[in-house]
Amino acid sequence: MSEAQGPRLLIFGKQGAGKGTQCVRLCRHYRVPHISTGDMFRAAVQSGSQLGERLDSYMHAGELIPDDLVIGVVSERLSEEDAARGFVLDGFPRTTAQAEKLSELLAPGDVDLVLSLEVPTEVSLRRLAGRRVCRGCGTNYSVHSPPEQGWECDHCGGEVVLRRDDTEHAIARRLKLYEEQTEPLVSWYQEQEKLVAIDGIGPLDTVTDRLIRAIDRRWPTDQVRSAS
Repeated sequence: MSEAQGPRLLIFGKQGAGKGTQCVRLCRHYRVPHISTGDMFRAAVQSGSQLGERLDSYMHAGELIPDDLVIGVVSERLSEEDAARGFVLDGFPRTTAQAEKLSELLAPGDVDLVLSLEVPTEVSLRRLAGRRVCRGCGTNYSVHSPPEQGWECDHCGGEVVLRRDDTEHAIARRLKLYEEQTEPLVSWYQEQEKLVAIDGIGPLDTVTDRLIRAIDRRWPTDQVRSAS
């Protein structure tokens, strides 16, 4: 028997809030793909394509990617077969204009729930300053929670490094842009009664449980998953 329809989720939060880690956990729980614009952009940069070069110039400076580039990448990904039964979307939308376009892309349906992962700015800064990432698979580590063997990824053996866009200047710029341009989305989705704020402070398992409880109140677990 095929799997039942899963939820269409968005997860918000300033950089360093722990979105990436929690998205992976939610995707495993609900058996839907993790659609991360950041991961897609970094893959494009590594490919050396013309699109990757354009994206790299914005990412390295800590600037928001122009809407036309973002929407094109996301639209293509959402059209893939695995996204048809649900997803966890991370990093998009960043503006109300992008949110309106997302609703058009998903019509006649829409997102089921928007989760805002809340952490103080000082926590975000501390986490980002210590963050490290695997060049191969993108797994996140930190100077406080490094790989088991040196700076080689526990999953794929790739080199674990400081991300190019995690410079002090780029981090400060991204957080400022988030406050100026992304936080209005909270009000936009609140008006649609789709947004739930989640406390992002605490052990990973505790934060994951908070997220799952919030989702299951809107989307019962027995409706989400049907074992094949």
